[in-house]
Amino acid sequence: MTQRFNFRVLLTGWLMCCSPLVLSAAPATAQVGEDGQAIRSVEVPVESIQQFVQIYNLVKDNYVESKPDEVLFQQAIKGLVGGLDRYSRYLSPEEYKQLVQYTEGDLASVDFALVYEPRAHQWVIRDLKEGADSYKLGLRNDQIVTKIDGQDLQGLNHEQVHGLLYGSIGTPLQMQTSTMAVAQTLIRNKKIEADVQPVLLHNQVLVLKVRVFQQDTANEIKRLIEEYGSPRLKAVLIDLRNNPGGLLSAAVESADLFLNQGVIVSTKSRSEGNQQFQALPSNEFQRLKLGVLINHRSASAAEVFTAAMKEHQRAWVIGEKSYGKGVVQKLFPLPDGAALQMTVSHYYTPKDNMIEGKGIQPNQVYPLPADMKDEIYLENVSEMLLKQAKL
Repeated sequence: MTQRFNFRVLLTGWLMCCSPLVLSAAPATAQVGEDGQAIRSVEVPVESIQQFVQIYNLVKDNYVESKPDEVLFQQAIKGLVGGLDRYSRYLSPEEYKQLVQYTEGDLASVDFALVYEPRAHQWVIRDLKEGADSYKLGLRNDQIVTKIDGQDLQGLNHEQVHGLLYGSIGTPLQMQTSTMAVAQTLIRNKKIEADVQPVLLHNQVLVLKVRVFQQDTANEIKRLIEEYGSPRLKAVLIDLRNNPGGLLSAAVESADLFLNQGVIVSTKSRSEGNQQFQALPSNEFQRLKLGVLINHRSASAAEVFTAAMKEHQRAWVIGEKSYGKGVVQKLFPLPDGAALQMTVSHYYTPKDNMIEGKGIQPNQVYPLPADMKDEIYLENVSEMLLKQAKL
C-alpha cells in the first residue's frame, strides 16, 4: 500500500536546504491564510515527494547554468498547472494584475494593424506606435508577419487574418515574423467595439454578425430583428465566425430568444457542483427561419449558442467544425499577488455532449474559400439556408 501523509503544500523550507526529505506524520491542524480562508491540508504520496526532491537536487547541482530556487519553484508550479489542460495556467503577480484590469467578454486585438502588401504578397505591421507594448517587445512597422498561433498567413484573406487577431481581451497569441527564430507572445489589449452588426442581403436574409457575447448582445439581436423584421424578411443568419465566446449568460439569453423550452446548456464540476440553464416559454421568434454560421475559431459561449440551436433543431448550422473550447475557468488569487487560472467546469450540450476538445459539427460543411470575397460567401451561405426545409 502506498504510504501517504497529511502534508500542507509548503515545500520551500525543506527544499531550500537541499536535504533528504523529512515529513511529520502528525495530524494536520486547521490554519488560516491571509484572506481569512481555511488552508486545507492534503494527502500527498511520500514516494512522489521524494522523487520530486531527487529531481530538484539533480537540476540544482548539475544543470549547465545556476538557477535560483525561486526560478525553479516558478517552473515547477507552471508545469503543475499548465499540464492540466490547454487553458489552465499560473499567473505571476504582474500577469494577474494585468488580467484583472480587463473586462470579461470584451473583444480585443493587438496594438497595431496587419496590412496586406500586394507587391511582396505578405502581411506587414503598420500603425505600431513607439512605446506600445508590442513595440517594447521588439516589433516594428513594416515587419513581415508569417504566422499567428502557428497558422501560416500565406494565402489567407482579410477576414481570415483578422479572425486570427481577434479574441477575448487579455488572452495571448503567438506571432512570428520573418526575422524571428521563434514566435513572440503578444496580449490582445486593444478593445474593439463589438456591437452586433446587421446586413440585409438582397434575398431578404438578415445577417447578424456577433463578434463576442456581451451583456447586451441578446437585447441587440432582438432589437435588430424587430427593426428589420417585415413580411418580406425570409430568414436570419447569426454569423459567429471568429467569435471567441464571451459571457455565458449572454449566450444563454441569446439562445432563449429562439427557444421556448428545454435545456440550453449544462455545466458539470467536481468542486462547483452541476448546473442547468433552461429556456423560458416564449413564442416571439418561433416562426423565424434561423441559420448559424461558424468556423474553426468559433469558441466557448459561441459553441454553447450553436449547440443549443442545432440540437433543438431550431437553426441550420453552416460552415466549419468549431474550435472545441467548452470550459469554465476560475481565478484563485495567491497571497504573494500571483494567481492560478484553472478549469473548474465543463460545458455540455442539451443532448449531454461535451464541447471541450470536440467542437460543434455543422449541419452543412462549407468553409470560406481563400480566394472568395466575404460578401459572396455570405450570399452563398444565405442561399443554402433558404433552401432548407422548415426546421
